[in-house]
Amino acid sequence: MSDRDDPEIIGRRVQQLRVERGLTQRQLAEPAYTAAYISTLESGRVRPSDQALRHLAGRLGVAFDELATGRPARLVTDLRLRLIEAQRTLATGDTEEAAHSYALLLAEAEELQLAEAQYDALIGLGEAAVESGELVEGRRYFERAELVLADAPLPARVPALRGRALAHYLAGELRYAVYLLESTLDELNRGGLHDPDALLLLYASIIGPYMDMGAHARAAQAAELALALAPQAGDPALVARMHRSVARTLIAEGRVAEADASLAKAAELYRGLQLRTELANCHWMRGYVCAQNGELERAEAELRQALAMLSAKRAALYSSQAAVELADVLHRRGKSEEAAALLHDVLGDLSSERGAVHSAAAHRLLGIIAEDARDPETAEEHYVRALSLLERAGAAGDLADLCRLLGDLLRREGRVEAALDAYRTGLGHRTAPGTTTLGPAPAQPPL
Repeated sequence: MSDRDDPEIIGRRVQQLRVERGLTQRQLAEPAYTAAYISTLESGRVRPSDQALRHLAGRLGVAFDELATGRPARLVTDLRLRLIEAQRTLATGDTEEAAHSYALLLAEAEELQLAEAQYDALIGLGEAAVESGELVEGRRYFERAELVLADAPLPARVPALRGRALAHYLAGELRYAVYLLESTLDELNRGGLHDPDALLLLYASIIGPYMDMGAHARAAQAAELALALAPQAGDPALVARMHRSVARTLIAEGRVAEADASLAKAAELYRGLQLRTELANCHWMRGYVCAQNGELERAEAELRQALAMLSAKRAALYSSQAAVELADVLHRRGKSEEAAALLHDVLGDLSSERGAVHSAAAHRLLGIIAEDARDPETAEEHYVRALSLLERAGAAGDLADLCRLLGDLLRREGRVEAALDAYRTGLGHRTAPGTTTLGPAPAQPPL
C-alpha cells in the first residue's frame, strides 16, 4: 500500500508539518474545514480527499504530491531532469556512462517509489544493454519495465514492448519479434487507443523484421502507415527513426532517390537532436542506398563514417552490422582481403544468439570471397553455416538467395543431387512472398 493510501501516515505528516509551522488545528482548518476534522485526520481515522489535501498543502506551504506521498517535490523534479540527461548521454555520448547513470537513477526511483521514473530508468538500461550487444540483459530490463507499469494503459508500455521485440529481432528471433509488434499494434488499433507516438514507434520498428523475413508487402504497408502518422507525432526522434526505416522499403521498390531524400530528412532531425547513434545509422543506410545504386565509392565513405561513429560510441552490435555492409562494398570494389579481415572480426563479436541475420550475412559474403579465390570447400562451409543461422531466424528472403548461391556452387562441383536439394529449399521459401506465417496483418489505425 502506498503512503497516499494510508491515512495514518498522512495524518502523522500533517501533524508534524502543522507543529513545525506553529499552527493550531483551527488555523490549519479554516476556512474550509473544522478543527475537529483536522483532529480526526491527524489521528488517522479518516482518509482525506484530494480536495482536502490540496487545501492543507496550501496552508502548510508544501506541494500536494509531497503531502500525499512524503516525497519532496524538488527530489522528484531533480530525478526527472537527471533521467533526461541520462537519455541524452545515451544518445550522444558514452553507453557505459549512460548505463551507470540509469542504474543510480533506478535505485533512487525505487527508494522514492516513483513507478514512472523506474520505468524510464529500466528502458534506458535496456537500450544501453542492446546497444552494447547484451541482448539477454537488455530484454530482462524491458521485461522488468513492463511489470512496473503492468496496470498502466497499453500506450505507456509500448516502449518496453518494442524494446523486448528489438532484443529478440537482433538475436535472430524474427518471427517472435514480429509477433510481439503485430499483436501490440492489433490491440492498440482494435481498442481505439490511437496514440500517434506509440503507433509510429511500432510501425517504424517492424519494418526491419518484415524486410529480413521477405515480407515486403507488409513492410511497405507499415511504411505507408508510419508516414501517415508522422505529422501527428510529438517526438521528432520518432519521426527521424521513421524516415530511416521507410527508406528500406523505398529501396526495395527501386525508389532510390526517394529513399535518399527520406534519409536526408532523418539525418537533419537527428543532427538537430544530437542523436549520434541514430545519425550514424542514417549514414549506414545512406551507404546501403548508394551501394544498391552502384555508387560504390560514396557508399564506402558513408559506411566508414557510420562504422567510425558507432565504434566511438561503443555500440558493439550496431557496429558489427554496419561492418558487414561495408565489407560487401569493399569486396565489390576489389578490396577482398580487407573485406575478409573485417568479416572475421565481426564473427568474433556475433553469434547465433546475438545478431544471427548479420552473422549469416558475414558467412555468406565470406563464401562469395572464397568462391572468387577458387576455394569451393571453404565457400561451401560458409554457405552452410549461413543457411543454418537463417533457418533458425526465419529470414525467408535471405534464405532463398543463399540457397541459390549454394546450389550454383554444388552444381559447378558436379554434385547435381545436392544442388537440386539446395534449389528446392530455396524455392520453398519463395512460395509465399510477403507473408510472415503469422496469420492476418494487424488492424490498421483510424487515420
